[in-house]
Amino acid sequence: MFKKNNVPLDTQITVLAALKNGSAMVALSAVIWGWGCLVRKQFAKAALFLAAEAAIIYYMITSGVERLSKLITLGDMEQQKIWNEEKSIFEYVDGDRSLTILLYGIVTLAIVICAVLLIRASVKCAYQAECLYKRGKTVPSFRREVRDLLDQKLHISLLALPILGVLVFTILPLLFMTSMAFTNYSVLDNKLVLFDWVGLDNFKRMVDLNSSLGQTFWSVLSWTLVWAVVATFSNYILGMLLALLINWKEVRSKKFWRFCFVLTVAVPHFVTLLIIRQMLQPTGAINVLLQNMGLIDSPLPFFTETTWSRVTVILINIWVSVPYVLLQITGILQNIPQELYESAKVDGAGPVVTFYKITLPYMLFVTTPYLITSFTGNINNFNTIFLTSEGLPRAVESTAGSTDLLITWLYKLTIDNQYYDVGAVIGIMTFVTLSVVSLLTFRYSGSYKNEEAFR
Repeated sequence: MFKKNNVPLDTQITVLAALKNGSAMVALSAVIWGWGCLVRKQFAKAALFLAAEAAIIYYMITSGVERLSKLITLGDMEQQKIWNEEKSIFEYVDGDRSLTILLYGIVTLAIVICAVLLIRASVKCAYQAECLYKRGKTVPSFRREVRDLLDQKLHISLLALPILGVLVFTILPLLFMTSMAFTNYSVLDNKLVLFDWVGLDNFKRMVDLNSSLGQTFWSVLSWTLVWAVVATFSNYILGMLLALLINWKEVRSKKFWRFCFVLTVAVPHFVTLLIIRQMLQPTGAINVLLQNMGLIDSPLPFFTETTWSRVTVILINIWVSVPYVLLQITGILQNIPQELYESAKVDGAGPVVTFYKITLPYMLFVTTPYLITSFTGNINNFNTIFLTSEGLPRAVESTAGSTDLLITWLYKLTIDNQYYDVGAVIGIMTFVTLSVVSLLTFRYSGSYKNEEAFR
């Protein structure tokens, strides 16, 4: 537990151990932050602790306690219309705004957590300084600790700002959006300004097959899973076959063929998708060309019939995604040891056996993480669906279309229909499902369990 100089390591000190083994000065540091540092003449550190405590206490007294109390009910006073006798008009008095209460409440909870962490740091610093003092060691000055942060603990200094950014711009917004799933924040019953906590009611409605929302959810979920599986493996298989074909010894001008496919990557995805969408419209280039050639009498229903629309978006996704797979597989093929192929050739193995025994296992081993991320990306493939079919065709009295994924349905629920509570539920369920599936799949894959196999 101790260094060579018998000083407890900061990471090994617990608050309970410090309070148990430390003096009253250490315990007092939990009430007056930095008191232990002040006694041991660490004035700069003590000033920082005291300033932080004063700021947090001032915030909690002026507004923090009130915001935490309102977080329990999310407000209860609606906008009021009051007659002004002097002006002879009605005046509107603004009531509680639940969204603002929720936001400020979560921020206040974060400040409370910071206060707990600062109390912990104050007690640990006081105990460590006391141990140094009892053993006759010099208590480090503020300048020395700053120097250590720029030298021995440089990793902590460099990671501090990114971690703070993740907490402020990622974790807090996620908590804010997640909390909406447990409210009735939606356009229904005019709950856009003043809404309440409803617990797990939204989750129950989502999985209830007897409700229209539940039926729509399971329909969209089933298509999303089919889309993700087909899109992932169709891109992977076709990209792999294309890479093998181009790398075949008999094929000439390999660089030219690679350039032709890579050229599609140079065009931004959204531009390609919008162009294809216009070409496949009833009056688009494809239908007009086929009609002029006499091959069809009426426009093909690319985006107006369910089966046509689903097949169309899958083919469009193949067009824009296969070149990326081609580049990755090409790099893997060029890194397979040639000695393996030479040994297989000596043993009399043909091209098919060589592919199934050497090429395919190697590629699957290396690309398993890519397949997991590709599957996750296709679950959330907003652009390909929204910029082409827009989820069409849409069923009668439904908020989702036949080609809508969970991510595009979530967009329509929140932006078009203002069902923010249900949208938050979909976001949570998608995140949890993808996290569990991705972690378990990678955990039991050869890439994780047998990392040294192909080195």
